[in-house]
Amino acid sequence: MNKTYTLGLDYGTGSVRAVIVATADGTQLAESTWSYAHGVDGVITDPKDSNVARQHPEDYLEGMKIVIQGALEKAGKNHSFSADKIVGLGVDTTGSSPLPVDEMGIPLAFKEDFKDKLDAMVWLWKDHTSYAEAAAITDTASKIRPNYLTKIGGTHSSEWYWAKVWHCLKVNPEVFKAAYTWVEHADWLPAVLTGNSNPKKMKRGVCTAGHKGLYHIEWGGYPETEFLDQLDPELSVLRATLPETACSLDEKAGFLTSEWAATLGLPMGIPVAIGAIDAHLGGVGAGIGEGVLVKNIGTSCCDMLVSPLDKVLPDIPGLCGIVPGSILPGQYGLEAGQSAVGDIFNWFMNIAAGEGDKGEAFKRLTAEAEALKPGQSGLIALDWMNGNRTVLVDQRLTGLFIGMTLHTSAAEMYRALIEAVAFGSRIILERFEEYGVKVDRVINCGGIPYKSPMLMQIYADVMGRTMELSASEQTAALGSAVAGAVAAGSENGGYDDFETAMKAMTGTLALTYIPNKKNKAVYDELFGLYKELHDAFGTESSGSDLYGVMKLLLEIKERTRN
Repeated sequence: MNKTYTLGLDYGTGSVRAVIVATADGTQLAESTWSYAHGVDGVITDPKDSNVARQHPEDYLEGMKIVIQGALEKAGKNHSFSADKIVGLGVDTTGSSPLPVDEMGIPLAFKEDFKDKLDAMVWLWKDHTSYAEAAAITDTASKIRPNYLTKIGGTHSSEWYWAKVWHCLKVNPEVFKAAYTWVEHADWLPAVLTGNSNPKKMKRGVCTAGHKGLYHIEWGGYPETEFLDQLDPELSVLRATLPETACSLDEKAGFLTSEWAATLGLPMGIPVAIGAIDAHLGGVGAGIGEGVLVKNIGTSCCDMLVSPLDKVLPDIPGLCGIVPGSILPGQYGLEAGQSAVGDIFNWFMNIAAGEGDKGEAFKRLTAEAEALKPGQSGLIALDWMNGNRTVLVDQRLTGLFIGMTLHTSAAEMYRALIEAVAFGSRIILERFEEYGVKVDRVINCGGIPYKSPMLMQIYADVMGRTMELSASEQTAALGSAVAGAVAAGSENGGYDDFETAMKAMTGTLALTYIPNKKNKAVYDELFGLYKELHDAFGTESSGSDLYGVMKLLLEIKERTRN
């Protein structure tokens, strides 16, 4: 059998990785990872504004060279592999992570006049400087284009495209006016590889456009100029640089240029798939299908579902969009999620470790937290250290601990944070099912599920569902490789559709986490308190009386310890 392979590029928040996988069964032949050089953990921040989170596009190109060449070197140790057997390439990135480019698609950050300007860099997904603009977009849409809001859960987020570019226009008009257009990272990288970085030729993916850019076929694509004029006429000028249609994942961004083929050591002319958000291609890599909730748990968490286009779906408040073709062709893509998960644990570990060894602190706190029973700490936390993405869509919300005493330990706080993100996940699950989107299975992927059995068991107990794990620990990168296989087509050793490709190339581990009935009973009670706090602090009209929360937490604590 003549083996063929595809290559998946996965751009995360702190690093980029490449995987080379067999098209026959998705077996990973090689992997290579590189951490971004700029900023702290790959993120460029501003000590004057905690909402700033930027990246330098130079890291994307340099990282791509390093990880592809590294993966090829590792794969070359297998006698059955040679680079000319790679038949396709796929790319996933964070989103919304737009960057300003000139009329040829060259990032402003590559130019001498702008190389050190934060506003000329990539506005990373977790940049929340545009919270005021997001609120203004929501308010304007509610008055003159309410249909825009129905497809994005009712609220425009500061994590999204239009809020970010409008904020740049307000705070740095020099950068905004120097840019011909703004391009999502997921669209820019495939365009560069295929020689289509000129914005007039560049293809934009429906994944980022639909979930982050107010694009929908119902109103003819991106938002109408009449709407944008109400915000600022300069945004209508930007709108004119965007294409009329966005592409789904089964389309090609183009073919690898001879220059990039020579630089990377790949075959010239192989197809490059349309780019998409990492979590969405994580859904593909996990084998998403109707009734399958894929939770991509990393620095943040994205919850992905699909539903056939011929099935009528209601508009669901609080979601990050219901977009035709954004995950799989012929299916609605539904996205929800939490703005911070791994980031919360990392923040707490940094505090707990102090000047000590972070790895040792993690081992110690994990062991101590795992020994605790549900409810034993007497704590409840709200997981909003980076705002709330779903279902409240409010980046101005903050975290909370309640139930602390002079005896509260760091391990108890750590476990309470894990429970909090699990409670937040249950809120999302219940929102889907409240509006008729049934969840039959839950498959977890991303960096955290494989490292923390405790977290997975708590998720199972809190949500009352069996937790499965994707077979690949690099699920997003695998999803990109699957997209590359579909771009190649069966005539070149790939596949003609995603259903066939996913059946062959994806799967789940035998290991599962099954709910513990005794633990679930306690967590059901604690979830009621979490929900009360969630609504009281997160909604204006909850009318909640919080008097009994502390008392009941103490009752649960005493009952558990006896």
